[in-house]
Amino acid sequence: MEGPEEDRMCRKWRIACGLYSYNLRDVFTWRLLKTIIMGQFLSLLICGTAVSCEYLANAKVETPMLQSFLNYALLLLIYTTVLVTRKGDRNILQILKNKWWKYLVMGVADVEANYAVVKAYQFTTLTSIQLLDCFVIPVLMLLSWFFLKTRYKPVHFVAVMVCLLGVGAMVGADILAGRNPGSNSDLVLGDGLVLLSAVLYAVSNMCQEHTVKNLSRVEFLGMMGLFGTVISGIQLAVLETHAVAAIKWDFCISMLFASYALCMFVLYSLMPVVVKMTSATAVNLSLLTADLFSLFCGLFLFRYTFSALYIVSFVVITVGFVMFNAVPTYSALPEEPVEVSADHPAESSSDHLLAADRDLQRTETLTAIAAL
Repeated sequence: MEGPEEDRMCRKWRIACGLYSYNLRDVFTWRLLKTIIMGQFLSLLICGTAVSCEYLANAKVETPMLQSFLNYALLLLIYTTVLVTRKGDRNILQILKNKWWKYLVMGVADVEANYAVVKAYQFTTLTSIQLLDCFVIPVLMLLSWFFLKTRYKPVHFVAVMVCLLGVGAMVGADILAGRNPGSNSDLVLGDGLVLLSAVLYAVSNMCQEHTVKNLSRVEFLGMMGLFGTVISGIQLAVLETHAVAAIKWDFCISMLFASYALCMFVLYSLMPVVVKMTSATAVNLSLLTADLFSLFCGLFLFRYTFSALYIVSFVVITVGFVMFNAVPTYSALPEEPVEVSADHPAESSSDHLLAADRDLQRTETLTAIAAL
């Protein structure tokens, strides 16, 4: 009797930890590969914005609000225009009538998060920013737990710890290479700005995940473009009028602004696609490699010192990301009905079959957990 009982308890423990009924074929799927590739492409886009900012800073151009405004203006031009042309309940007027305050909160969070993290570079060090910026992941998981009712398994927490170890290796490489630029004039203020930006990013990402999974990608991007343009435009007029007037415009400066705006626009356009495939937490884990891509570019563009720890960091973060996505999370509440639109096509029959299979596995898992 003890043998079967021990086997049954072991089986329950493996299910609770998210380790049961997953073999290599279940884990290393084409969907996971697409998620990894798209996540790293997003990191490359962030790397593009970082390189553009580095060159602009070397040219004594410090206008973070102007750079953000250009991105939101592109979103307004493309996606908000689509919402204006829609009819019925999906028209922009109906959306504003019913949910304007929700998108206002999301817009304020996103704009101020971008501004706070750029401003922090004036007061604290790059190492502190790299470490404290990871605060967005536990905050996002906490917000998702309470508001989106996302439930995580022990393997997800282990995966997050693995990714953070990879960040630690990256920061260690920075220290050993002596690459630690940044002012030490007010470290407390700088670190506070980084933590504030992490919390605001978490709020924005949580709103993004809810919108793209339950409504539509175009609605999220259109409303982000509308409110982001208004908020960043007001802040630009108040804070950076003199800084913008002092810019000595030439072809190089113009191309740097265009490169930054284009990278940000593509990043904002594609990120909801990856979030819908996985989750906002998983996307933020994949974006931890963005600093590494920036470092690799810096080896050639800014003559940074190479360290083997950079490679170790990249491998460790990638392993943690795969671990996180190998075992699905689940929601404690059913999702709202999803709109079928041009940006959200109907699922094929094969998609329904795969979804049904995943739901069956999830039901069996929840049943076993409840039996504990």
